[in-house]
Formats: sequence, C-alpha cells, structure tokens
Amino acid sequence: MPLLNEWRDYAQQQQEKNGPSFWKEYFDQETQFYKQILASKPRKSTVQSYAKKFGVDLITMTGFLDGINDSLKAPNDLDSLEADSEVSLAYDMELLYKNMVDAKAEWLYNLPEWEPLLTPERRKELYREQKNSKTVIKGPKIGRNDPCPCGSGKKYKKCCGRDL
Repeated sequence: MPLLNEWRDYAQQQQEKNGPSFWKEYFDQETQFYKQILASKPRKSTVQSYAKKFGVDLITMTGFLDGINDSLKAPNDLDSLEADSEVSLAYDMELLYKNMVDAKAEWLYNLPEWEPLLTPERRKELYREQKNSKTVIKGPKIGRNDPCPCGSGKKYKKCCGRDL
C-alpha cells in the first residue's frame, strides 16, 4: 500500500480514536518540521532519511509531505510514495506562506523563522493577497429597465432577464 494511503487511513483512525489530541500532537510535530525547513536549505533525499532527520516515523513524515506538496517548486508524486522514494522539499517561499494563511495555520505563518526570509511588509502583503483571493466581488446589479448587457439593445426585462 502506498504511504499516502497509509497516512490517510492512520490519520482517520487516530482522529476517531483520540480526536483533537491526535491533531494537537501532529501540529506540534509539524511546527518543529517547518522550523527546521525554514532554517535550512532543503535538498533531495528519501522519505525514510527525512523521517530520521526530523525524528518522526515514516507515516507522519508522509503527512508532512502531503501538507507541503502544494507549496513545492516541483511537487512530489505522493500517490506512488514509498520509503525509499526520493523527494524534494524545495519550496516556493511565498506560495508556502500563502498556503499557510489559506489553511488558517497561524502557528506556522507566525513562526519567527520567517523573519530572515520575508520582511514583515511582504508577509502582510502576502497575507492580504491570500485573503483577498477568496473574496467574492459581485458586479453591479442590472436594473429591469436597463439595457441588456448582451448587447441586443432590448431592455434587460425583455431579453436575458425574462423569466422563462
């Protein structure tokens, strides 16, 4: 069974069994993982050697890889991930920050390890960009007697606004 499926099964079982305490422990480990990632330049290595380096088991390391994969310069093929698979942790710094904001992972995007990487002003800009990307902006409302926006020259109520 690929590691990603094992991770998902394991996480689901642990959530059912231990509830929030499982995720608290996982997020504490994840925080340490990101502290180390942000403080060093990641290189390619195997899943097993990364698990050893970060002091976690293989399944937990797979969870970390699943979490960071969308922020990598070249995403890893998680569906075929095995212990000896070579993976890269080369992340896009700004994308990683935005993804942390999107996930509402305040404990991660407020880490002090971001300070040498991104200025406070840039972090605020990225935060705003990410928050604004989810904002739905409605166009102006078309009045019943306004010209139809389709360009027919008819009133909206007699063209596209007609109840069919």
